[in-house]
Amino acid sequence: MQVKPLPRHGALGLLILVAMLLCAGCASAPVVTTATTAAPSAERYIIGPGDSLEIYVRDNPSITTTVPVRPDGRISIPLVQSIVAAGKTPDELASALEKSLSQYIRDPLVTVIVKGFVGAYSQQVRVVGQAATPKAVPYRSGMTLLDVMIDVGGLTKFAAGNSAKIVRHLPDGKEESIPVRLGDLMNGKVSDNVAMRPGDILIIPQSLF
Repeated sequence: MQVKPLPRHGALGLLILVAMLLCAGCASAPVVTTATTAAPSAERYIIGPGDSLEIYVRDNPSITTTVPVRPDGRISIPLVQSIVAAGKTPDELASALEKSLSQYIRDPLVTVIVKGFVGAYSQQVRVVGQAATPKAVPYRSGMTLLDVMIDVGGLTKFAAGNSAKIVRHLPDGKEESIPVRLGDLMNGKVSDNVAMRPGDILIIPQSLF
């Protein structure tokens, strides 16, 4: 059977229809770009006295151990009598341990994992006064005043919550005093919630009556 060719105007119409379908497909297809944006830099955790560290040494289970950071900021592991841990990041401490262990082990590979953390003072939020459990709270990224109050168990019945303040150390060495209304916050007034910074000190006075 012989197929008859389309008339010129019919072929032109078919081409236009195909072009329109292709354009519609392009418009609905997802756009892929090669541009990338830099990921936000992670906050560096600084080891402090009281932290608990897991020291893993590859292929050396006799050296792998979990140790506390002593009040003097040092730790001890097999083959390394004493080394400063406080003030370092886990990666920095791992590098220092690799250097010390290289006297006894060929090409040691060390991993430091913070298991129980308190952090250096500059990485803590300290709560004093009329909190249910006054203590130093490890700072967490995005921490708010309400987060801190949850960590310390709220206020005592003697607290003058609305007279509390945050003492903040500024980069220039000065101190800033920020009044906060903890009583209102603990009663659900979330507009009194504020962002905390590492190193902040929250002072909660006692009510006079």
